[in-house]
Amino acid sequence: MALSLQSQTLALFIIFFATCLSFCKAKAITPHHKHFASHNYRDALTKSILFFEGQRSGKLPSSQRIKWRRDSGLSDGSAMHVDLVGGYYDAGDNVKFGFPMAFTTTMLSWSVIEFGGLMKSELQNAKEAVKWGSDYLLKATAHPGTIYVQVGDANKDHSCWERPEDMDTPRSVFKIDKNSPGSDVAAETAAALASASLVFRKSDPSYSKLLLRRAIGVFAFADKYRGAYSNGLKSYVCPFYCSYSGYQDELLWGAAWLHKATRNPSYLRYIQVNGQTLGADESDNTFGWDNKHVGARILLSKAFLVQKVQSLHDYKGHADNFICSLIPGTPFSQAQYTPGGLLYKMDDSNMQYVTSSSFLLLTYAKYLTSAHGVVSCGGTSISPKRLRSIAKKQVDYLLGTNPLKMAYMVGYGPRYPKRIHHRGSSLPSVASHPSKIQCSSGFSYMQSQSPNPNVLIGAVIGGPDSHDRFPDQRSDYEQSEPATYINAPLVGSLAYLAHSFGQL
Repeated sequence: MALSLQSQTLALFIIFFATCLSFCKAKAITPHHKHFASHNYRDALTKSILFFEGQRSGKLPSSQRIKWRRDSGLSDGSAMHVDLVGGYYDAGDNVKFGFPMAFTTTMLSWSVIEFGGLMKSELQNAKEAVKWGSDYLLKATAHPGTIYVQVGDANKDHSCWERPEDMDTPRSVFKIDKNSPGSDVAAETAAALASASLVFRKSDPSYSKLLLRRAIGVFAFADKYRGAYSNGLKSYVCPFYCSYSGYQDELLWGAAWLHKATRNPSYLRYIQVNGQTLGADESDNTFGWDNKHVGARILLSKAFLVQKVQSLHDYKGHADNFICSLIPGTPFSQAQYTPGGLLYKMDDSNMQYVTSSSFLLLTYAKYLTSAHGVVSCGGTSISPKRLRSIAKKQVDYLLGTNPLKMAYMVGYGPRYPKRIHHRGSSLPSVASHPSKIQCSSGFSYMQSQSPNPNVLIGAVIGGPDSHDRFPDQRSDYEQSEPATYINAPLVGSLAYLAHSFGQL
């Protein structure tokens, strides 16, 4: 019996609906769906912040979550009759280096400033990580005209392999002042204090004001008494944290942060007058603890893009040049990548450049989106979406999407480094071995092939070589050592990715 026209129409509609439903379901499970996540970014975010608790020096609070660590360095500063208890050990040793600690604090703050609104339950932990650094920097700058920039003799510390809780190497204190200046470490400290003041502006206004007042004074000191801190302190800070890029980049960076924190036009004038001489160098595309050129360009480009400060127009071009240098196939591409796709800048602690560059890509993408802008690479326009895609690929590699299927974050995923170059992690904890482990006795643990007894959760290490190889050897500090300044920018990137894939 022939179907009526009405029945035929109904049958066709049912077939169309069923086909559409099947197609939509198929689309929903393809990897290109916007909510397909390569990794558990939320878990990685939690761990990236937790790492900082494993690096704490000083009196640990009752809220301390990494339980195998105990109090350490409780008399730091006493040699100079100052209180320098607290702060962070920068990496796998027991020295407190002020230069990378200040940069770490700045980058943790910038992570919270840009992406803290997305962090949900992790925001408080991130702010506590900032405060552990900023509290120490307030102590280090408590005496006007003096900044304490290091606690511990690095050469003697490196001749021992001992837990921070057992330290018996000299806790020598090193400082800069007008007679032995250090514009680099001073201006970075000013940047850290200014950026931290923005983190606490709403939640703790009085603390925020204290940080900002100190930042203003410290920057004035950095600018008035110019010089590299590794000139006067060379035998103590080199080759560990020598200032290789000079101090001009830190002065520009510090001024940029003070401009952002104060909105005082004098900092804008300072940038306009000094910008070129302080290294608005378009050819320098490195960003890390020593070199702030690119970070300053990106930060200042926001003032042009979003706040329409026309006098900072050039920084948009400088920022574009950096971005173009990272993008394969563009006329200005300079970056090297491993066969597995990891940005590769240098053999020693390469992952710091991966995390800092990824953060800048995501942050610049945010600024461009606000301004409806794009990156101009010669005749090619690059969208913010492309920048986010490149950053995500780098973070995914770090988390295990790589030829070895290994995460370079300790404690994340099924496979990660087990023998990291880190004293506290590699030696038995105080709880399991209460008696002191002497300076040279610890080397038997360092040379052991056994996995580290204490898992330093969230630590991101130096990473693989230029051919994606990683031996997981404790003695290989270039590839196996974690550092606070590797993790700090990653915190912001992971917050963005966790949010964008609906994990927060």
